Amino acid sequence: MTRRVLFQVHWFLGITAGLVLAVMGLTGATLSFEDEIMRAISPGIVTLEPGSGRIMSPDAVIARASAAREGRRVEWLTVESDPARAWQVMFAPDPGERRGERSYIDPRDGRLLGKPNGEGFFRLVQDIHRWLAAPGGSKGWGRQITGFSTIALIFFALSGLYLRWPRRALDWRSWLVLDLRKSGRNLYRELHVVIGSWVAIAYLLSAFTGLWWSYEWYRTGAMVVLTGSAERDGGRESKEKGEPVPVSLARAWTTVERATGGRFESVSVTLPADGGKTTFRVLLPNARHDRMTDNLDIDVASGRLLKADRYADRGTGKVIATSMFEVHRGAIFGLPGRITIFVTSLAMPLFTVTGLLLYFARRRRKQALAEIEAAPVVTHTADEGMLVAYASQTGGAERLARQTAAVLGGAKVLPISSIDDAVLAEARRALFVVSTYGEGEPPDRARRFARETMATPPVAADLDYAVLALGDREYPQFCAFGHDVDRWLHSGGGRRLFDTIEVDGEDVDAERQWQQQLAALGADPMAADFAPAQYARWRLTERRLLNPGSKGGPAFLLALEPLGDAAHDWQAGDIAEVRPANDPAAVAGFLVRSGLDGTALVEGRTLAEHLADAVLPDAAEGSADEIVAGLRPLPHREYSIASIPADGRIELVVRQVRRDDGTLGLGSGWLTAHAPIGAEMALRLHANPGFRIADDHGKLILIGNGTGLAGLRGHLRQAASAGSTGHWLLLGERSRAHDAFLDDELQSWLADGTLARLDRTWSRDADCGRYIQNMIPEAAAVLREQVEDGSTILVCGSLLGMAPAVDAALRSVLGDERLEDMAETGRYLRDIY
Repeated sequence: MTRRVLFQVHWFLGITAGLVLAVMGLTGATLSFEDEIMRAISPGIVTLEPGSGRIMSPDAVIARASAAREGRRVEWLTVESDPARAWQVMFAPDPGERRGERSYIDPRDGRLLGKPNGEGFFRLVQDIHRWLAAPGGSKGWGRQITGFSTIALIFFALSGLYLRWPRRALDWRSWLVLDLRKSGRNLYRELHVVIGSWVAIAYLLSAFTGLWWSYEWYRTGAMVVLTGSAERDGGRESKEKGEPVPVSLARAWTTVERATGGRFESVSVTLPADGGKTTFRVLLPNARHDRMTDNLDIDVASGRLLKADRYADRGTGKVIATSMFEVHRGAIFGLPGRITIFVTSLAMPLFTVTGLLLYFARRRRKQALAEIEAAPVVTHTADEGMLVAYASQTGGAERLARQTAAVLGGAKVLPISSIDDAVLAEARRALFVVSTYGEGEPPDRARRFARETMATPPVAADLDYAVLALGDREYPQFCAFGHDVDRWLHSGGGRRLFDTIEVDGEDVDAERQWQQQLAALGADPMAADFAPAQYARWRLTERRLLNPGSKGGPAFLLALEPLGDAAHDWQAGDIAEVRPANDPAAVAGFLVRSGLDGTALVEGRTLAEHLADAVLPDAAEGSADEIVAGLRPLPHREYSIASIPADGRIELVVRQVRRDDGTLGLGSGWLTAHAPIGAEMALRLHANPGFRIADDHGKLILIGNGTGLAGLRGHLRQAASAGSTGHWLLLGERSRAHDAFLDDELQSWLADGTLARLDRTWSRDADCGRYIQNMIPEAAAVLREQVEDGSTILVCGSLLGMAPAVDAALRSVLGDERLEDMAETGRYLRDIY
């Protein structure tokens, strides 16, 4: 739960504060070498043109500058030791102004050189960096936004490290090695998490120091921690009231030269309006940053040194407190520190972009595991010492396991729950094909195995093994169970044939890598590649709206009938995999925008037909042949089957989904709106072992919400067809008036005894206002009694929200141990999506 909450907050802040941080990063990088850039683009202003002439005294330079501005008082002077560098002066401000004019000045003749090129640009960049250049300046709402975003950066760095914490935390490669062989979403994640690990410390440094200017309470607290006092030190002296008096720096300057031995980079001084004491800030020779100064308090009139605050004598806390800006930009660590902060700041938009790409992929992509046709049954055994074990939730891992056994010439295939020391002792080699489910969990039927069998190392000293781990990188604990199995086998003395291979969804490359390794173990080198399964032809024959007037998304009952020799043999609980097509209007719009002829023939089909089945590119480049060659096929969509073979057709219950831009979702849009009645569709059926009931299933307790009714309806239809009675359906939806899906059919099952009990909740109705999980504790006594009598629980519905809540409610009523027993024996089945 902690990981899930952190992950949700991480991406939520990423799509809000992330854009602001990207701007702050780019502007921060721009400011990193501001002085060097202005020096380079301002010859004759910041740097002096070669020439002759003696350097004047500070008093003479001040006098010349004042005369050039009609006697205006000079408030501040910077003296440079490098004769090739111009000095700087700042004049008293006009009434009502906070700062006066600042100018470079030639110390050889007192000629004002003006402002450096680019100063206005850098001031704007600085305002954007600090408060987004918003109205109100440092006291406006922009500062609150940048302050909040800075706090978010701290959260990003810390939560990001926690969320990606590798299983082998002491292996630096798992933290820092970037695998650029990945592509698509996997590459985005690789860039996000690995480069994020590289820059985490730099971002924490930038954020914790950046808050110094965001919040006064933070600055005060930091001062107390660093120096033991909340008093700030090192600011310019406040201006005295009254008429300024003429000031001569001659005696004080002599004291400065004597105190420094004439060795300094520069000296900055604010001229006291009352002619009294002031502080000369002496930048030390070869200083790493601009705050590396000795501060000399001197009485200007007498030239007497009142106090010397040497940089070398300051404690670490005071050094940091008086040099916070230099810490913020990395200059306190010298040039390497500045380069580091520059590079990491420049990289900030990378995390915004990759984070947004991952976010959009998460919203667009419905989890889909590559399915292949089950291998034919092999009766002979070419290698009696070979074992293939699988842990599967929806059947994908089992199919890959059986395909693996087939290409090896035959091997013993077992579910991982059947594996123990005796089974391992009989095997010379073992291949494990295991899925990770949800947030790093084993599949339902492997939970007890993970909890009990894997609690102690196996007897595997004579075993050679390998693991194929299936998962989805959208989840923080990618392939976690596969790695747990690998460590368990290794802890018992097992020897890895090769490192664990990870499969991310439809990762064809990983599957080919696995097959290549199998060839080295004796698999048939001429065996066909593990490839996506073929689709059959079906026709859409009916589409009926189930919830007219509902405030929820429209839900439809769809019917599809097989064409030709399309197989139509399935069991209740199985899945229909549909290959959708694009909205014809979207295809037509793409053709118009691109100026393409949709009737152009390519490989026997029109360009429009090719585009209908493919991900539409952002832009069309090249000929029709070149465009078709670069197209990527549309992803498939999976739906629970709501009918049985005796119906003679596939029926689906599909809710229409709309994207943020108002367009319909890919699969639901095609099925519920774009495809006309009578349209031909590409569809295949595949078994869903995790939702098929056993022969001795007893009474059924069916729990679902919304379109989850589809998978439950298939089981109820099968029960009605077989004359099985006495089942119990608990169903949740929004409104009794509009969302009573298929109520006539449910009432008929109540009437004929197929259903002994029907409980419905209406979450938006005032007289109910409950979700389906709220009903479970209320029916606890009956639920326990039916489970004790051998009933099977089936749950069908959404992965986010309903399924975890129902699972928690069932565990509170039945207990963890009982529910684990039921899952292990196939009496607690879930079809969640």
